[in-house]
Amino acid sequence: MTIESVIRLLAGSLILISLALYQFVSPWGLVLAVFIGLNLAQSALSGFCPAEMILKRLGVGGSCGGPHGET
Repeated sequence: MTIESVIRLLAGSLILISLALYQFVSPWGLVLAVFIGLNLAQSALSGFCPAEMILKRLGVGGSCGGPHGET
């Protein structure tokens, strides 16, 4: 699995967790979804991907694939 696939899986899972928190715990659960959306947007525009850096340290190789993220 490429790092791009792992990041997509991570983002999708966190969005689903956010929606579950919203439904069953508190409306503040949507703050997580907003954070993830903003992070995805800035990553697409700038090429800086914090999740990529963390996953690389954990041993997952590759790149987010942004304009500056190719390695």
